[in-house]
Amino acid sequence: VFLGNGPSGICLSYLLSGYIPYFKRDSLHPHPILQRKLEEAPDVSILDQDLEYLSEGLEGRSHSPVALLFDTLQRPDTDFGGTAESVLTWWHETDRAVPHLVLGRNAPGGAWHSIEGSMITLSRGEWMGLPDLPFKDWLKQKRRGLRNNRATAEDIAQYYQHYVMKKGLQKNFRCGTVVTSVRKVSAESISNHAQKDLQENSDSLWNLNEKSTEVFQVDGFFKTVKGGKEPFSVYAENVVLATGTYDSPTWLGVKGENLSYVHHQLSALEEAVKNNSIGIMSDPVLIVGAGLTAADAILFAHHCNIPVIHVFRRRVSDPGLIFNQLPKMMYPEYHKVHQMMKEQSAACAGPYECYVSLPEHHVLSFGKDKKCIFQDKNGYQKVYKISMALVLTGSNPNLSFLPNNGIDLAIDSDQPVNPKRNPIDVDPFTYECTQEKGLYALGPLAGDNFVRFVQGGALAVASSLLKK
Repeated sequence: VFLGNGPSGICLSYLLSGYIPYFKRDSLHPHPILQRKLEEAPDVSILDQDLEYLSEGLEGRSHSPVALLFDTLQRPDTDFGGTAESVLTWWHETDRAVPHLVLGRNAPGGAWHSIEGSMITLSRGEWMGLPDLPFKDWLKQKRRGLRNNRATAEDIAQYYQHYVMKKGLQKNFRCGTVVTSVRKVSAESISNHAQKDLQENSDSLWNLNEKSTEVFQVDGFFKTVKGGKEPFSVYAENVVLATGTYDSPTWLGVKGENLSYVHHQLSALEEAVKNNSIGIMSDPVLIVGAGLTAADAILFAHHCNIPVIHVFRRRVSDPGLIFNQLPKMMYPEYHKVHQMMKEQSAACAGPYECYVSLPEHHVLSFGKDKKCIFQDKNGYQKVYKISMALVLTGSNPNLSFLPNNGIDLAIDSDQPVNPKRNPIDVDPFTYECTQEKGLYALGPLAGDNFVRFVQGGALAVASSLLKK
């Protein structure tokens, strides 16, 4: 059973539906050592090879060796602007399919359905694609091109739904489901109970391995068309956590943050503009944070001529700031926000109207009178009157369905799971949780935050499950 039907879950479903990758004969990979390794066993599928051996020595923009391996097999020289074809060929071997179920709240595509449709992706369009159906080819069928090599969130969401249909995976997907609990139970305690099955046609799905002494019980409910809830329970020897990180926005934890004018999602600003509750003549909108969502909010406000006060903790030149890691040519709009942050600090008036940047500041409190108090690095305080506040400092996964919110599975088991600072502790070549055998974690939960790199985790999980 997989929890989550975003790109990680879709990719794993493809691999477990009997689609097996092999090295394409006569293809040439630009990495000579990898090429030599691939030629050693051309008749053995990548899933059956030693992933640690194949990925040894690969370098790139991910910390996961398997993510780098699967990425370079599909897009051999993409980081150098090349367009070399994949060195993989896919065979459909139905006898190797592993029965599975993918549970998700929304349509296939996960959080991509919750993102404003016109938003442009950070990653290049071709990096959003899943195995054996290039995103560019799908876009061509729609008679559309990529703007600046990038795609809209709506395109991505539609592509993922199309992928599931095109590859015939829909029978494994159950949408509109909410999982409330995952826990280990003894196999004996359930063998006497007939299970209310989620699959209509799956006689074989729940033939539990005779050797299993413990299995996972997954409880939850379906959202019915009439708005009701229909409960279900399923049992599985292996559970894959692929629920992403989009669930709960991070709070600052300061006084007044629960007041009605303080929001934690970009959509609140879009809604306020639509309702004409803020406009050119309003008090400024406060935007807290220095990531891409905060930048999107600034661009949106700038476009609507709405005044902005922008508060963030880091220095503008901090190498950890995402803007300092993005190539200017490819991301002109984010480069513009970075320029505004540099040139328009409160200390010196710059060329941009309606925008003030307060680097190395943090919020102390929000007042009922919409006055907000900030403090700089030297302890000096400033007060601004604002119309609304957007706290856009990241989000945390919701793992409330796991015992102790999944904290025991994290690398630091004293802290909540966080994709960037404290992911779930997994084996790098199987993605199985080190603390709980049979439980796997994929995507942001395991520290892989880009669609391009979540697929290597799916390869690792599929390889592990096929060997069990």
